[in-house]
Amino acid sequence: MRPVRAVLFDFGGVFTPSPFDGARAYGASIGASPEHVLELVFGPYHDDTDHPWHRLERGEVTLADARAAIVELGRAAGVDADPFKLFASMANGPRGAYDAMIERARAVRSRGYRTALVTNNIVEYRESWRKMVPADELFEVIVDSSAVRMRKPNPAIFRHTLELLGGVAAEECLFLDDAASNVEAAEKLGIRGVLVKSDLADALAALDALL
Repeated sequence: MRPVRAVLFDFGGVFTPSPFDGARAYGASIGASPEHVLELVFGPYHDDTDHPWHRLERGEVTLADARAAIVELGRAAGVDADPFKLFASMANGPRGAYDAMIERARAVRSRGYRTALVTNNIVEYRESWRKMVPADELFEVIVDSSAVRMRKPNPAIFRHTLELLGGVAAEECLFLDDAASNVEAAEKLGIRGVLVKSDLADALAALDALL
């Protein structure tokens, strides 16, 4: 294998608690299948579709419009799928950023590796999530799906990131994400992947080993 020259990071679920865990907890709290709630609110996350949340992450609709459409999908399925209620329920779980991952990203960049953030995110949260970590210090390149109008797992967003890094081949990159489908999409391009779980220990160990 070619030596790693660049490390690509996801944001939610890597630097902060995963919103997927929050959706599962919310589903359990309202007596609905956690998997069903996940699909209603976030769509089929293994794909890039016209689900309202996917369109929101591509910057095609507003949060208000996406919320209304998702609530209607839930109503048709007999489930209270209001994203705002889901996010409110997450306040009872872990919050804030993971210091261990922030420090590891800082160390990676200080050792001379190229770094990039590749996040599925939304316009309305752009200012708030950037305040949670020292983004400009940690990442040479920041690719926000709502700004570039493409989202993971579409391979186009990874190709775009490589173009911004300039001169780094896919085979020289490592990518950390908490969604298996996003890791798999990156791996199909030749990027080495690390799946991040709520306990960061395994992911941090894998990162160290691959570097």
